[in-house]
Amino acid sequence: MQGAVWKDSMDVKRQQGGPLSPRLANLLLDDLDKELERRGHRFCRYADDCNIYVRSLAAGERVLASLTQFLEERLRLRVNRQKSAAASVWERKFLGHRLLGDGTLTVAPKSLDRAKDRIRAITRRNRGVSFERILGELNSFLSGWVTYFRHAKAKTVLDELDKWIRSKLRCVRLKQRKRAKAIAEFLRGLGVPWGQCWTTAACGKGWWRMAHSPCAQQGMNNAWFEKQGLMSLLDRYVTLQH
Repeated sequence: MQGAVWKDSMDVKRQQGGPLSPRLANLLLDDLDKELERRGHRFCRYADDCNIYVRSLAAGERVLASLTQFLEERLRLRVNRQKSAAASVWERKFLGHRLLGDGTLTVAPKSLDRAKDRIRAITRRNRGVSFERILGELNSFLSGWVTYFRHAKAKTVLDELDKWIRSKLRCVRLKQRKRAKAIAEFLRGLGVPWGQCWTTAACGKGWWRMAHSPCAQQGMNNAWFEKQGLMSLLDRYVTLQH
């Protein structure tokens, strides 16, 4: 596959994300499916999102123009031209995924960015909620997210995301201790040598730098997070593979 047509094909007055949305789209776009089958195109559609796969960019442009005319004149639907385009298959995303040229399914960069935005909101250091509640909200979100992308090739992405999440949580836990003495005592309780605890607690370099210090990583290591109940994206992904 050398080219692909991405279409966000209709604009219907409905509640976005509601259970009625895909049903309405399937009813209205059944004729589109039949037209694509009649033309012999290979395609994948869910609700009003549709990818049509062709052999070249020029063919993609022709199909895009032809189907835009079909949708607007025959079906009386409005095509979203900002989201519709002819492009190489790996340049577009579909339902949060990206398909590479060799057929490998991966997580789309925009999907990863949205996940990070959600994680940032949950782990915001000035929320004023308990660490246990943050872990609960985080686990709830991460469990659903990684289950959705379980068919994508994502081990490296998930391993890096796990590390980033642990850093965010170290920031939260350190800030919750507030003062240098409390931070030093907290790290000492995690088995970090007392002298190193004070060096880290009094460094004054900001929470993110402190979270990446050897003392913070030694005290709040992977085993500590597992004991606190944090779900590992990579472990959950591997489990889902089997």
